[in-house]
Amino acid sequence: MPSEDTQFGAGRSGNPGGRPKGARNRTTQAVEALLDGEAEALTRKAIELALDGDGPALRLCLDRLCPPRKDRTITFDMPEIENPADFTKATRALMQGVANGEITPTEASELSKLVDVHVKAIVAGDFVERFIALEKAVANKGGLR
Repeated sequence: MPSEDTQFGAGRSGNPGGRPKGARNRTTQAVEALLDGEAEALTRKAIELALDGDGPALRLCLDRLCPPRKDRTITFDMPEIENPADFTKATRALMQGVANGEITPTEASELSKLVDVHVKAIVAGDFVERFIALEKAVANKGGLR
């Protein structure tokens, strides 16, 4: 543990402002210095290789032109979820969707997270309504004894 008279005592950062915005690390700066002025030539070469049938170069070019999608929209029929009891209907629909090949297991997993959040929101809303009703009942009876 550093003593009180050291330059950076406990809880005192040597760089309280943190790393400046836009600052690049040394490796990135070195690579940029090496490639300085060559970006256009390298791009042209990658395109030429891709046009000549080089698989990795073709993938590189296509990934830059049209990056692979991380998500896709899906159309999937789900039952209404109006109370926590409907949760089982929703999970059953998700499992059936996977079994029928309508959605992937990963999509079902992500959808089940949404269903879970929705059910928690319903439960929270129910608790608020109950709490308000209890407060009114207590207020009408003259408070707690």
